[in-house]
Amino acid sequence: MLALSRKKNESIIVNNNIEITILDIRGDQVKIGIAAPKEVPIYRKEVYLQIQAENEAATNVEGMAALADLLK
Repeated sequence: MLALSRKKNESIIVNNNIEITILDIRGDQVKIGIAAPKEVPIYRKEVYLQIQAENEAATNVEGMAALADLLK
């Protein structure tokens, strides 16, 4: 993991096309802004993990059996 120090209104660039800017710092919260191409999905980690869990559940054996029944 790369750890960087940034101050308010400072940015980092990722992969030449994603800019992450520190917008505000209040106590233990940091507000960030992310400028990225529309085709780059951006999620909070807890949302991303929930999406992954739901996708995994949808591809389980029971889910595939239900899909097969629908296609009959």
